[in-house]
Amino acid sequence: MSKEKIILGVDPGTTIMGFGIIKVNNKQMEFMQMNELLLQKYKDPYVKLKMIFERTIELIDTYHPDEMALEAPFFGVNVQSMLKLGRAQGVAMAAGLSRQIPVTEYAPKKIKMAITGNGNASKEQVAGMLKSLLNLTELPKNLDATDGLAAAVCHHFNSGKTTSTKSYNSWSSFVSQNQNRIKK
Repeated sequence: MSKEKIILGVDPGTTIMGFGIIKVNNKQMEFMQMNELLLQKYKDPYVKLKMIFERTIELIDTYHPDEMALEAPFFGVNVQSMLKLGRAQGVAMAAGLSRQIPVTEYAPKKIKMAITGNGNASKEQVAGMLKSLLNLTELPKNLDATDGLAAAVCHHFNSGKTTSTKSYNSWSSFVSQNQNRIKK
């Protein structure tokens, strides 16, 4: 007998954090929620991180997800942007881990591949496929929300498969899988 599972997907960002939640029952996905946290109005970067943490905790406490999927930051040329995105991802990850929610991160190309079959798909193509897969009547204006939802759907599609995706269920598992990030 298959257990019902709720998956929270998060696309962390310092301007907009997108998120989506699905329920899976007997391998059938059901759309629950999709939205975004708008952070442009906050100038202080630490306030933005606090808002990301608090909103993620609120989502966890409201929907009680069994698992959490994060879009990992892509590697870009701008080091400052990478640092900001990494912090946003770390704060969202910390929120999940603080509530004992197993966290898995997926590369953007892996998410696009899982949803559309094309790792180079556009945000619009991903959103269109999600609309079809989950029978959504409309899509949000900003597609950061669909990016968060895509992370949740990607996680469902990859459940039970062995991949090179990083997965953490505690701080100790994060530390053991990221020895290269630890200063000794």
